[in-house]
Amino acid sequence: MPDTTILIQMLGLLLAIGAFAGVLAGLLGVGGGIVLVPAFFYAFQTLGYDGPQLMQMCLATSLATIIVTSVRSVLSHNKKGAVDWAILRGWGPGIAIGAILGVLVAASLRSVALQALFGVLGIVIGAYLGLGRSEWRLGSSMPRGGLRAILSPVVGFLSTLMGIGGGSFGVPLMSLYGTPIHRAVATAAGFGVIIAVPSVLGFLFLQIDPSQRPPLTFGAVNLPAFLVVIAMTLITAPLGVKLAHAMDPKPLKRIFAVFLTLVALNMLRKALGW
Repeated sequence: MPDTTILIQMLGLLLAIGAFAGVLAGLLGVGGGIVLVPAFFYAFQTLGYDGPQLMQMCLATSLATIIVTSVRSVLSHNKKGAVDWAILRGWGPGIAIGAILGVLVAASLRSVALQALFGVLGIVIGAYLGLGRSEWRLGSSMPRGGLRAILSPVVGFLSTLMGIGGGSFGVPLMSLYGTPIHRAVATAAGFGVIIAVPSVLGFLFLQIDPSQRPPLTFGAVNLPAFLVVIAMTLITAPLGVKLAHAMDPKPLKRIFAVFLTLVALNMLRKALGW
């Protein structure tokens, strides 16, 4: 039976993490793994679970929450006709293949290597959020043929290695190829489902040393973290939406970009042993 004190500490940390992630998701249209993975990392580490597979647990648990939030988001956007199903059908198989490859690679790496990857890619995403311009374009329509065959697995692969859904890579990619932002956000939620479902199924079979995992962890997915975060994001995301309508989100995105960059730099610092 897990120690009651540990469970209470976990509950308190997870309530705060879920509330914060929900507000950010509603306020800025970001969230998921880009917030949850470092939050889980520091929470589990604070509780003493700092083994060589710590990051795998953070990635897997984050992706499990993304299944629920992405499905809910897709259904909501689809009611408004915002999801581009042609893009999903064309890009889905490659994204799923990349996600499966991502699980295989993540399972073979030590936590410190995944920390470094998250740090580097987090800095790239932070830079785009902070410096990117809506008018930037690489083309007028989403790539097909060979370029799509290359890019779609890369999206799934990198997203799984970071424990994130479709927004952080999918929205910039679709925007750069002329997809309107609202349609890009809606369709990227579909990317999240395609990334998260096969990834979580794979992570459920990953063996973690029982002494180095939090209570009630199945494979690499921590059940209390999954349930608490889902419950809190459903409660606090509407608050974030209200705040977004009450203020200009552009400067807030810049602030979040700085915050994300600092978190990513700290993750990279830890990975390098500084």
